[in-house]
Amino acid sequence: MRFKMLSLVAVAVLATACSSKPEQTAQATTGGTVAAPAAPAKPSGPVPGSAEDFIVNVGDRVFFGFDKFDLTPEATATLDRQANWLKTYKSVTITIEGHADERGTREYNLALGERRANSVKNYLTAMGVEAARVQTISYGKERPQVVGSNEAAWTQNRRGVTVIN
Repeated sequence: MRFKMLSLVAVAVLATACSSKPEQTAQATTGGTVAAPAAPAKPSGPVPGSAEDFIVNVGDRVFFGFDKFDLTPEATATLDRQANWLKTYKSVTITIEGHADERGTREYNLALGERRANSVKNYLTAMGVEAARVQTISYGKERPQVVGSNEAAWTQNRRGVTVIN
């Protein structure tokens, strides 16, 4: 009886010793160096639906002519992309900033910036973006994009900027 028990224990120990994990075998055959498993590839570029995605892939600003608040064909192309993006990400709210160049009085430029922001808002809502998601603000000439007193600077400062809240 005692011999049978010893034989049974010996078979159990032998069976346990013969089982091994595949990783241990790999270590033994490569000298103990195991390559780390490849990490899943991270997507490159901005996260879809983020403010960065909006700026990089859609465009966040449109430009206006001197003393104008009507939309150019280039502006409507940008606003079409913005409207499509905003219809995809329906929980996003925006603020449209109206800006003017440095020429003119403060009061006049605040009013012009407001007309520019409303022009952008009206276009976006006409394209199907809910008006409740859109706010406007005018900065007039208070926040220039480019500092300078020349046409190149003024062109960049006459703008409407769509900001993701």
